[in-house]
Amino acid sequence: MSFERPAFPVVIAAPSGTGKTTLAQRLVERNDHLVFSISATTRAARPKEKDGRDYHFVDDATFERMIERNELAEWAVVHGRRYGTPRREITSALERGHTVVLDIDIQGARQVRRMFPEALLIFVLPPSAAVLATRLSRRASEEPDERRHRLINARRELQAVGEFDYVVVNDELERAHDAVDAIIRAEWSRVRRIGDLPGYTRTLIGDLDDLIRAS
Repeated sequence: MSFERPAFPVVIAAPSGTGKTTLAQRLVERNDHLVFSISATTRAARPKEKDGRDYHFVDDATFERMIERNELAEWAVVHGRRYGTPRREITSALERGHTVVLDIDIQGARQVRRMFPEALLIFVLPPSAAVLATRLSRRASEEPDERRHRLINARRELQAVGEFDYVVVNDELERAHDAVDAIIRAEWSRVRRIGDLPGYTRTLIGDLDDLIRAS
């Protein structure tokens, strides 16, 4: 006898350049009970990114139709580009009993929490401002002005850390992965998330009563 593993959205949010996308992908690759929610975006694909795997790359007109049809669980303008999570990406995963991982920004995390109150929000921090700046500089797609803009946004986004449930510092990817994995596993055992817990305990109590009467 065992109880059903709870399914809920897990939001991994962080300032740009913190490594949240790599972290989210590694979590899903190493845990069969997790699935990745693929966001839609109007920005162009970076080298090695693939449509339908990293993002759904769409044009502005398509994104606008998704908004009008209320097909997005969250969306925001980030660095001049629009990003959003198709609602179906979340609901279909939950219906299959999977915990779904979302790699989104701070604004999106707030919207998901409003739509899915049971969502788990994890904020990923860089080990230092200097490391964050270095990571952004390594991106071949980043122009100096855009890099500065991302640093300004990071400063603003850091002020939202108190809105999250947990915080993890991504100083080393493997350590950060283990920390987030432990958080998710602990949440699977949180009493309020286990819907069939009352029935499970009633069965145990009934079985104990039978053993007591028979003793």
